[in-house]
Amino acid sequence: MKGKWAAGIPPRNFTWVIKDRLAISERPGGFAPNHRKVRRQEEIIWLQVQGFTRVVSLLPSSHNLQAYEEKSLASVHFPLPLTGDVRGVLADIYRELHTGLAGGERILVHQEELGDRVTGVVAGYLLWSARLPSGPQAITVLEHMTGHAMGPGGRELVEVAGQLSPAAVRPGTGDDSSRHG
Repeated sequence: MKGKWAAGIPPRNFTWVIKDRLAISERPGGFAPNHRKVRRQEEIIWLQVQGFTRVVSLLPSSHNLQAYEEKSLASVHFPLPLTGDVRGVLADIYRELHTGLAGGERILVHQEELGDRVTGVVAGYLLWSARLPSGPQAITVLEHMTGHAMGPGGRELVEVAGQLSPAAVRPGTGDDSSRHG
């Protein structure tokens, strides 16, 4: 039994978006009233065993960041506002993902739960980075991967992403001038 638990457990609703490079899930440890410290530790251990090098938190608060630091798992926090202009935050997230993936990182993106906000941000990244040619295609791909229809909030994030200028840097160039944290 010890060997099985030593490898940790995957976060709930864990889904690869770019195989072995970019994944999404709910917050390690679960969402607010159901959050458990022991489960969070087991899930962070699993992320480390799987070779994740960075966690991108979209939570409005700094929850979990100290736990990542204690386990020496790099993290960056981009609180995604529920209202108002999200363009600046999305641009920062996309530059972070772009630079990290170009540098060979294995990245997990999460918010409290795996819902429209996370799927919208990541579908938007696939559009912004020209990995997919259109917003509708990016939405369809994320819906298929997660098995859930994307609601208006997520679709709006994809639309905003389509209006952002893509990075001047392309994967593999090694430019890390936009890196945070």
